[in-house]
Amino acid sequence: MFAVLKTGGKQYKVASGDVLRVEKLDAAAGDKVQFNEILMVDGEVGAPFVKDAGVQAEVIDQIKGVKTINFVKRRRKHSSKRTKGHRQQLTLLRVTDILAKGAGKSGVKAAIGGAGVSVAALDAAAPKKAAPKKAAAKPAAKAEKAAAPKAEKKAAPKKAAPKKAAAKSDADDLTQISGVGPVIVKKLNDLGVTTFAQIAAWSKDDIAAMDEKLNFKGRIDRDDWLKQAKKLAKG
Repeated sequence: MFAVLKTGGKQYKVASGDVLRVEKLDAAAGDKVQFNEILMVDGEVGAPFVKDAGVQAEVIDQIKGVKTINFVKRRRKHSSKRTKGHRQQLTLLRVTDILAKGAGKSGVKAAIGGAGVSVAALDAAAPKKAAPKKAAAKPAAKAEKAAAPKAEKKAAPKKAAPKKAAAKSDADDLTQISGVGPVIVKKLNDLGVTTFAQIAAWSKDDIAAMDEKLNFKGRIDRDDWLKQAKKLAKG
């Protein structure tokens, strides 16, 4: 007995035990599928399909066909060319049985998938699996924890900003000396010099040491700090 079936827009003449490649079907290896679009079986020709006839097959594997090369070239002002390879996805089947009658009661799922395939509805007689029940939602956090008041964070007492040290009452305003600015005053204070009297009492060695520390290179003598400091110290 042979039959002519239609799938993927193509027609296949098959007999029991034949192995054929068809357009990809939505099935895994080992699944049993049934083709219900039968054009001819056991000498009976359908109009267009034989009523209640079918071809059953077992999926061997999902494969790819031979690679084909598509080359396109446009000879125009903006010429272009493109080469593209393609391997069609196929399903490898082995025909297990040809049913002239009773295909609607077989319980085997219809073949689904493949370009241009008219998908046959699954057999209504096939038992449907009950949908699994969703697991019950986990209870929310314990009421005790939700009701427990959050401990209020005590604001840490702010530390009082340290007061600036009061200026020494006995320090003189060294900026009154010509050539001495705030930056030089700070350097002198860091070296322990705060009064006119201290500058007026410098010796030649002290002046040389201060020139080196302040990197002045004789500026103290040029601006005559000692003479100015003596006058300012007398008031």
